[in-house]
Amino acid sequence: MPQRLLILVLLGVSIGWVGAPAAQAQGNGPGVRGARAAALGNASVALDGDAWAVANNPAGLGSLARPTVGFYAQNRYFSAALNVVAAVVALPLGSPRGPETVAEEPGAAPVAAPAGAPAAGWARRGVVAFEAQRFGGQLYNETRVGLGYGYRLGQISVGGRLEMLQISIEGLGSRRVALASLGGQIEVLPGKLTLGVHGYNLGQARLASYQDERVPTVLRAGLAYRPTAQVLLALETEKDVERPANFKAGVEYRPVGALAARVGVASLNEEVSAGIGVRLRDFGLDYAAAFQSVLGFSQHLSVTKTWGPKK
Repeated sequence: MPQRLLILVLLGVSIGWVGAPAAQAQGNGPGVRGARAAALGNASVALDGDAWAVANNPAGLGSLARPTVGFYAQNRYFSAALNVVAAVVALPLGSPRGPETVAEEPGAAPVAAPAGAPAAGWARRGVVAFEAQRFGGQLYNETRVGLGYGYRLGQISVGGRLEMLQISIEGLGSRRVALASLGGQIEVLPGKLTLGVHGYNLGQARLASYQDERVPTVLRAGLAYRPTAQVLLALETEKDVERPANFKAGVEYRPVGALAARVGVASLNEEVSAGIGVRLRDFGLDYAAAFQSVLGFSQHLSVTKTWGPKK
């Protein structure tokens, strides 16, 4: 019994105090997907061409050029009761439609298409992605499955996601609820500056009639700026409609195309993060560690695999 009580207290502190803005912990909020986003302080609303955009901002799926599968694992404060695991499959639909600039690999800087080269780039009919995720342990856990779609036309991308969230508490049963999220991105300066917006649980889905308990509704807006081909700056503001705003920032540096170093910070939970990313042919490996002065370290690991010809 003391061990179970300790786990519940730790869970309550993590979700209620650190995870209050629904930015880093679960607590029914959107959470974090992908170690790249985690290393950048989760300033991910303006990132594109990444399969984890299915949760971070489905509009970013529209820039994904190749089929991708991915796996993500997170451990918070060395507690098994706070583990997260997720898997994603993203599939571009239709023949490619060509922009003037194309990102060769997920997370890489866009590069100009050679003169006279055939049209290449994002999928003509958009990208569909399926994600499954689980958070928690035996006493308390959240399971969600989501279907996302992103479509890009020129400098504008739009996307949406529908998901089913199940919350289970040992001895009290389970509750299921459906959620809807929408997002958008626009290249203000092509290849340089992207603006992203995202709304999670826009319908304010209700979990229970008692005290009108609802899943958090979270609004996010941010920028991704590339001053050079090697550097990415990400800034974001996140607002749970019932809690204070959270300000996040991250920097990514790519000394070579296959290697990335990242750092980030989130203001509301006073967490700093850092990580690395490695790209070897069609495989991607990303790792991040985050530190919160009261609760300690969190670790994030994600692996992706793409296939098919480069478009």
